[in-house]
Amino acid sequence: MFSDQQLHGPLHLPGSSSVGVLLLHGFTATTASVRDWAHAVHEATDDAGAHPGVRVPLLPGHGTQWEELAEQPWQAWRDAVDEQYWALRREHDRVVVGGLSMGGALALHTAARREVTGVLLVNPALSLVNRMARFSHLLSPVVASLPGIGGDVKKEDVLESTYDRTPLAAVAQLNVLMHRTVRMLPAITAPTVVFRSEVDHIVSGDSADLVAEHSSGDVRVVDLQNSYHVATLDHDAPLLERISRDAVQRLSRGEQFLPEDPS
Repeated sequence: MFSDQQLHGPLHLPGSSSVGVLLLHGFTATTASVRDWAHAVHEATDDAGAHPGVRVPLLPGHGTQWEELAEQPWQAWRDAVDEQYWALRREHDRVVVGGLSMGGALALHTAARREVTGVLLVNPALSLVNRMARFSHLLSPVVASLPGIGGDVKKEDVLESTYDRTPLAAVAQLNVLMHRTVRMLPAITAPTVVFRSEVDHIVSGDSADLVAEHSSGDVRVVDLQNSYHVATLDHDAPLLERISRDAVQRLSRGEQFLPEDPS
């Protein structure tokens, strides 16, 4: 289903500036959903023209078959992210973490436990629109999967690479990750940019509010008026790419991570 590893597999864009960036894809998706975002961030330069190093791992259970995702505990995703974080720390003085949807939750979870200098989030998954998802741990023993949840894109003729089935066992693990991450938000001190779509059929807008209200660091919420959940592939992608690139570039040049005016 995901045979093109150049599109769906891990992405590593080497860089020599002081900043490394770790970007994470969403639940049931692949790195294809955040590759353009990663390339845009890689365009940031320091005063000497050096680029940041950017890593985008393919999270365990993704890019294969949904049955494999059903077998993954949430700790497998956390550990895979940690591995890439430490790889960046060996190469760069400072690390920025970011992610889309579940990737945003993992970025927050990392920022609460590791030393990071900035956080970039696109519709982070801390609260889901479908409230029945909270009962997935009860349903998964009898209902293995439901129709896929991917492809929430407003822009016409854009398809997200994602599973056509959603394993309920994995949803149960996502619930654990979200619950634990919400409790850890006060431990986050890094400045954070949260891109929030005004219309999102997957993640509740409460997720951005939770970050803004409970994180200990400065938080800037940027509303996306013309995108659905997968905003990295939608109409507002150029806006979030520009703001992300500029934030990383400021950091690379010894300036403040948060933009003066995110609009």
